[in-house]
Amino acid sequence: MIILGIETSCDETAASVVVDGKKILSSIVASQDDVHHPFGGVVPELASRKHIQVIVPVVNEAIRKSGIDIKQLNAIAVTRGPGLIGALLVGFCFAKAYAFALDIPWIGVNHLEGHINSVFLESSPPPFPFTALLVSGGHTNIYHVLTHTEYRLMGQTRDDAAGEAFDKVAKMLGLGYPGGQIIDRLSKEGDPEKIAFPRSYLDKTGFDFSFSGIKTAVSRYIQTHQDEYKQQIQDIAAGFQASVIDVLSYKIIYAAKKNGCSHIALAGGVAANNGLRERVRKDAFKQGITVHIPSVHLCGDNAAMIAAAGYYYLVDGKVSKMDLDVFSRVKR
Repeated sequence: MIILGIETSCDETAASVVVDGKKILSSIVASQDDVHHPFGGVVPELASRKHIQVIVPVVNEAIRKSGIDIKQLNAIAVTRGPGLIGALLVGFCFAKAYAFALDIPWIGVNHLEGHINSVFLESSPPPFPFTALLVSGGHTNIYHVLTHTEYRLMGQTRDDAAGEAFDKVAKMLGLGYPGGQIIDRLSKEGDPEKIAFPRSYLDKTGFDFSFSGIKTAVSRYIQTHQDEYKQQIQDIAAGFQASVIDVLSYKIIYAAKKNGCSHIALAGGVAANNGLRERVRKDAFKQGITVHIPSVHLCGDNAAMIAAAGYYYLVDGKVSKMDLDVFSRVKR
C-alpha cells in the first residue's frame, strides 16, 4: 500500500512516499530556518505564506524521487493537528484536493501519533506495549503505547515544552534559532557542573513536566552576571541541558518501570539531541530496558511519519471525511 504523506504543522513543508508504513521511497523536507532565524522563533504568518509557496514543488519532488506514478498512490495522509492553524490548513486543504482529484481515500493524522510511529520506520521497532517519550518544541508527553493507533497519555508538561525551553534559552544567550541544536553543540564544550541549575521533577512519582522554572533560572543568572556570562556561554548551555535531560531521562525510565515495559521509545525533535540520546540509553541499560530512537532525520517534523501513521489507520478501516477540520491543541 503506497501512501503519500504531507506535513505542514509548523515551519517545515514536507512530503513523503511510504510503502506499508515501513519503507520510505522518498522524503522531502523544506526548512524555514532562514525565514524565522532573525526573529528567534517561528512567526506563524510567515510560516503559512512559505508553506503556500513551496507545497506544490515539495509534493512534486517527493513523487518524482519515489519513482512512482501518482496513479499508484493508494491514499494520502496529512497532519490535521496539533500545530499552527494557518500552517496546518495549507497542507490539509492541499491533501483533500489531491485525494479528491485522484479519487483515493485520505486520512487526517494526529501529528503526535506520527512522531510515535516514526520508530516503526527503523529496522528494529519496539514490540507492543512500550512507553514513549515525545519531546519537541511544542510538546513533552509520556505515553503508554498499546498499538499503532492506541495510546494512553501518562503525563505532559504543565507549561513550556522542553524544546521550547531550549529555543528560549538560546534566544536569551543570543545564539539564534533553532536553539536546540546550538545548545547541544555548545554543551559538549562546557562543564555541566560548573553552573548548577535546578531540576524540576515536580513529583518524582508522577509523570508531568515543568520547564518554565529552569528557563527562569537561566534568565536570572544572566541578569545577575551581566559582566561575565558571555564568557560562560558553554558552561551555561551545558548546565541548562543537563538539568533538562536529568528530568526527561528519570521520568521516562520511571514510567516504563511502572508500566512493566522493557522497551521505551524517544520521538520528536528533541530526540535528536545527542546528550539526551546518550543519557537515556545509559540509564535504560542499567535497568535492563531497550531504547528505540529514530534516526536524526526522522526526529524532526517530516512527512514519512505521517504516512506511516496514516497507513495503520487505513488498515484499521479509519478513513477521513471531507468535513474534517484541523485543530491547534490536544485536550488532556
